[in-house]
Amino acid sequence: MSDVIFREAVRVDLPAVLDLLTDDRLGRTREVGQVDARYERAFAAIMADPRNQLVVAEAGGEVLGCMQLTYIPGLSRHGAERQLIESVRVRSDQRGRGLGRQLMAWAIDQARARGCALVQLTTDKSRQEAHRFYLGLGFVASHEGMKLPL
Repeated sequence: MSDVIFREAVRVDLPAVLDLLTDDRLGRTREVGQVDARYERAFAAIMADPRNQLVVAEAGGEVLGCMQLTYIPGLSRHGAERQLIESVRVRSDQRGRGLGRQLMAWAIDQARARGCALVQLTTDKSRQEAHRFYLGLGFVASHEGMKLPL
C-alpha cells in the first residue's frame, strides 16, 4: 500500500472514522455509528488539544484506517513523555494488506521524533488477533490494565 498518506483528520472525515469504529464486533456494541452532538464535541475537543491527534490513513481519497494519539507528560522515567495509541482501526476490506503495520510504524516514528520514551496501548482481552499483531511489532504485554466504566 504505497499510495497511503497519514494525516490529521478533518471534520469531513468524522463519518468515515465512525464507520471504522463500528466495523467490528466490539465497536458495534459501543458506538452509535452516526455523527451526533456528542461525537461533534469529542472531535472538537481532540482537535483543540495539542496533546491529542486523530489520524487517518487515506488512499485514493478514501479513509482506510484511523487511530488516536495522545501524548502524556509524566514524572516517571525521568520526566519522560509517552505516546498512547488508541482506537486503531483498519477498514475490514483492507485488513491483511499491511496497512495496520504502516499505521503503527508511522505512529511510532511520530513518538520518536517528539522525543517520547515510551509508546503504550491497550487492547481488549478478546482481541487475540490484535494481540498477536502488536506482539509482532515488538510491543510487550508488561502490565495488566484495568478500567472502571462510569
